[in-house]
Amino acid sequence: MFRRILIANRGEIALRVLRTAREMGVEVVAVYSDFDRAALHARLADIAVPLGGSTPRESYLSIEKILAAARKSGAQAIHPGYGFLSENEDYAQAVSDAGLAWIGPPPRAIRAMGDKIESRKLMRAAGVPVVPGIVEALADPAQAVQEAAKVGYPIALKASAGGGGKGIRIVRAPAQMEAAFRAASSEAEKSFGDGRMYLERYLDKPRHVEIQVLFDAHGHGVHLGERECSVQRRHQKLIEESPSPVVDAALRAQMGAVALAAGKAVGYVNAGTVEFLYTDAGGKPEFFFLEMNTRLQVEHPVTEMVTGLDLVKEQLRIAA
Repeated sequence: MFRRILIANRGEIALRVLRTAREMGVEVVAVYSDFDRAALHARLADIAVPLGGSTPRESYLSIEKILAAARKSGAQAIHPGYGFLSENEDYAQAVSDAGLAWIGPPPRAIRAMGDKIESRKLMRAAGVPVVPGIVEALADPAQAVQEAAKVGYPIALKASAGGGGKGIRIVRAPAQMEAAFRAASSEAEKSFGDGRMYLERYLDKPRHVEIQVLFDAHGHGVHLGERECSVQRRHQKLIEESPSPVVDAALRAQMGAVALAAGKAVGYVNAGTVEFLYTDAGGKPEFFFLEMNTRLQVEHPVTEMVTGLDLVKEQLRIAA
């Protein structure tokens, strides 16, 4: 096990990782911006290293400053938490290149699952069901209208680099397409620096069910059941519950097996979450791959409460 780790984050998730590390006898290095010099995570850590700056870009989003803090403090590994740089493949690669352990998935897995178009291609090739739609970027609104006619309305217009509900528009008729395309693409460009769009069939009132997975570095994976997160506002999750009221033992086993197949297809390691859309509108239960979150999620304690496992402890054990 590691002797000392650096937590490259702040607030609740930094405290969450710190708690488990302490229980495991692992020393903790915190980093903090000028704004956070008196923050709880900085005060409770064994070592606290200032990053300087008052904005995230000047502190928690600076790969160079975080790696310098790791070198200065003698940390052996970096836990990214969630948000900030946690799903940045360049950051994960830089950590590995610096001779440090990355408490998360390999850069190639982050890259594969971070691009919605590429992940749809990979999942389709791996036999994982995806929502009917296209697996190429749309050139313009005119092409979107042509492809939507093949898929059938209503359709969901989505940003390839999207996340957090950004870069999504629901289109119910061809006349709505141009305005929706330009708005979603512009939003995605501003939020992610990538305005590429694709489309898929819009499932009316589906349930959103996600499967927590863990993979070691030897190709072995397990799933820890589901979390239901269908209660949302503006594509942002509000309530998570487990078990899902619509998932029985047979469906849980089936969804779990598909989630593990998805992870294996990209060489996944460490903790992750495979998200599905579930519907029984056609008279039979169906579920489709939506995306994979290549990090520990905000809602991970729901699974911990049901299983009794400490997911941060498992993350550290896997990375070590």
